[in-house]
Amino acid sequence: MARAYSDDLRCKLLEAYEAGRGSLQELTKQFGVSWGYGKKIRAQQLKTGQKERPSQSRHGPASRLTPAVEQQLRSALRQQPDLTLAEMQQRLVDKTGVGISRSRLWVWLQGLGLRHKKNRSAPRSKTAAKTSGVVRRGGSR
Repeated sequence: MARAYSDDLRCKLLEAYEAGRGSLQELTKQFGVSWGYGKKIRAQQLKTGQKERPSQSRHGPASRLTPAVEQQLRSALRQQPDLTLAEMQQRLVDKTGVGISRSRLWVWLQGLGLRHKKNRSAPRSKTAAKTSGVVRRGGSR
């Protein structure tokens, strides 16, 4: 995997450009970096005012499943362990005002090691189970 250029190289290139030791394109060849990289770091310098690489930020929105929300879900499950995902979702909105999708709730529950409760009161399926093999016809024509 490619690694980022050091801040030292970045600062030297930008300082040489500011000192007027050549055009940005000439300096990128001299420092052994691509022209696109030179343009990118110069644009970042103009935008932020610093020569060093900007710190990387976390990608995507912050999770709504905060420790406080997780605690609320755990207490709801302790009080009533047979809650459905829809009921958990509704209680969460009612008590905390935070909306979380059912799929995200399910991933969180799987992380806790919980699984679906089997419903033994439902009748068995009347559809025959499929066999894994070649079906042979009996008899002759």
